[in-house]
Amino acid sequence: MLFMGMHTSLLGPVRAGEPEWVRVADDRRSFLLEPSGRPFVPWGFNYDHDRRGRLIEDYWHQEWATVEADFEEMKQLGANVVRIHLQFGKFMDGPDKPNERSLAQLAKLVTLAARTGLYLDLTGLGCYHKQDVPPWYDKLGEQPRWEAQAAFWSAIAQICADSPAIFCYDLMNEPVVPGNKVRNDWLGPPLGDKHFVQFITLSAADRPRHEVAQAWIARLVRAIRQHDRRHLITVGLVPWSLDRPGLTSGFIPEKVSGELDFIAMHIYPRKGKVNEAIETLKGFATVGKPVVIEEIFPLKCSIEEATDFLDRSRKYTTGWISFYWGKSLEEYREGGTIVDSIMLRWLEVFQERAETMRLPPRAEAVNTSAALDGRRLLLRSGRFPYCIGAQ
Repeated sequence: MLFMGMHTSLLGPVRAGEPEWVRVADDRRSFLLEPSGRPFVPWGFNYDHDRRGRLIEDYWHQEWATVEADFEEMKQLGANVVRIHLQFGKFMDGPDKPNERSLAQLAKLVTLAARTGLYLDLTGLGCYHKQDVPPWYDKLGEQPRWEAQAAFWSAIAQICADSPAIFCYDLMNEPVVPGNKVRNDWLGPPLGDKHFVQFITLSAADRPRHEVAQAWIARLVRAIRQHDRRHLITVGLVPWSLDRPGLTSGFIPEKVSGELDFIAMHIYPRKGKVNEAIETLKGFATVGKPVVIEEIFPLKCSIEEATDFLDRSRKYTTGWISFYWGKSLEEYREGGTIVDSIMLRWLEVFQERAETMRLPPRAEAVNTSAALDGRRLLLRSGRFPYCIGAQ
């Protein structure tokens, strides 16, 4: 196939000053940078759509300057990680035929991330806009569909294998294994005009649901590892993935995490239920692998409650990724709507907390009441570097 080996020519030479590689630390609870051994705490944004609701593939060819400006803005807001959502239909022209133009643009994005000083969380297999899902894709049965998904990840891994600017590959956003009743749609109900939940099969067919999830993960991990044995792999889990009475996704963390490098979970605390959200997070933190909150936002609670959750979650997680939608702080200040006010304050909170939250957990042993200048002194000392290229 044409994409075989493409990554060696598209990414270009490694330059001095590129970010270091990220790996899981020996404590199995956090991340380190190699070769320096400095701690790394993911802190950043989902760049899942722009201010008009467009997905990145809708504008990254014609409006590349917008993508560059947004990356600079996210960096200024304190991010060290950007989560990118790649649509299956934009990257696959057939079950085993990747789209060369999209792969080339992805390589360009990886280079931009390295230059900007940001790591990429590449989340794949997106079908957010149902109108962009290829008809042939929905006609595939379970195993042929998995093979097409494996071809997608094989192509992505070949493009990205040589770049340290990749934080991780997230196999899919919020996958679910259904029960035994046969479904007629691979997508969950929409939120607005986007479908964020997907089913990896149309029926469990009397199989234990977690075993279906295990087999699916194993197939996609194998496709990636054929070309890339270094980058971290995870999958974005809904909060109801825990093995508890009631609704569950089938992706029970302790049963499906064997081939994953860390746990990525999504959570939106509810008003008056921050304690409940913390208890849910605890359930994901018992697996014995690092936990990253890959989606967090005051969607269902106040900014004060979401901030309280951020602070209290530090005991159980080692990374947080919120949302950025292509508008600057100044644009939100000038907007004047309630939504603008909420987004402005939340981005300000996220920017204000970047320096503290990106400290590794052991930095809490330092006097936390010290002045900001004192924290900066620690950071400059090199003991607690908090971002790419910290000196």
